[in-house]
Amino acid sequence: MNPKHQCCHNPQCEHRGLYDNGNIGVHSQKDKRYICHRCGKTFAQTIGSPLYRKQHEHRCIADVVSLLAHGCPLQAIVATYHLDERTVGAWQKESGEHCQRVHEAESRPMELAQVQADEIRLKAQGMILWIAMAISVQTRFWLGAEVSEHRDWSLVHALALKVKAWTLCRAMLIAFDGFAAYPSAFAAAFRSAIPTGKPGRPRLVEWSPLVFGRVIKQNIAGRLASIQRTIVRGTDQAAERLITRSQGKADGVLNTAFIERFNATLRSRLACCTRRTRALLHEATTLTPAIYLIGTVYNFCSWHQSLRTKLFVNERNYQWVQRTPAMDSGLTDHRWTVLELLQYQCPEPLYQKPKKRGRPRKQVQNG
Repeated sequence: MNPKHQCCHNPQCEHRGLYDNGNIGVHSQKDKRYICHRCGKTFAQTIGSPLYRKQHEHRCIADVVSLLAHGCPLQAIVATYHLDERTVGAWQKESGEHCQRVHEAESRPMELAQVQADEIRLKAQGMILWIAMAISVQTRFWLGAEVSEHRDWSLVHALALKVKAWTLCRAMLIAFDGFAAYPSAFAAAFRSAIPTGKPGRPRLVEWSPLVFGRVIKQNIAGRLASIQRTIVRGTDQAAERLITRSQGKADGVLNTAFIERFNATLRSRLACCTRRTRALLHEATTLTPAIYLIGTVYNFCSWHQSLRTKLFVNERNYQWVQRTPAMDSGLTDHRWTVLELLQYQCPEPLYQKPKKRGRPRKQVQNG
């Protein structure tokens, strides 16, 4: 137990959200509880995580969540671990919501040479849902997802804002399919305000080093007939440089293969996303946590074969060093286990002093 890695969770405490502030101490080694010496409140080590107030062993919960993140059927988990189906469903939802908070807490601007975006059509019970996702080609890092009932400009714009949270203002290629909303939605999202010192809203300026590429596939009789590649914004030379830097080869072409591979991974691990499936989605609120559970485990807990590097022992012998997308992006220095992911403490919001209502006293008014 390390008090330096904990903060006070009491909303009325002035030291809430402050780490390594000297106000946190160990209250009980046996029960794994901390105490805030400022407000006197005690809290468990697992507060703020899906393991909080769980009666089952943490290792058992981590194993079940790992199986869910890799596509194991829910009924197989129920039959193997002798758990209630509602319990496993609650663990999946709570873990997915926690993974979404972890994904947003770890977001930081990075230099992304190429980003690919795509959508998935999902048939739920009584409705049709669309899932828009994006991935970084160079690091294979999944950047997030957005769910909506309509495939429109708002869906793509919400996805673009998620991509912007991970992006530095550098030269970047964004590849997408033939959906007409992509160029305008990404251009509207990738803008920055330039303060002028004058009252009023400052003018928003678009990021100039952006390059947009469109890939349209035409199928005839169920087979791929042709692929049309077009640079919508930017120059062909800039697109070629970004493709070479992100894909690591000089003969690379504009494509959306990387996001389509992740789409296939999502379809294989989430039964409701499979084509012609009988496992229809009943509640739309459970879809986003399930997607973020799979995507976060993919980023932080899974080796990616295309990211491995050679470690030369001598001139002739070498060993492969495995890497995860988060390691290749510089977010972590090791592969997280699912238990580490569930135990991750998301930063708490800082204490906000409550506003005083009513008319101030006469002594205050007179100074």
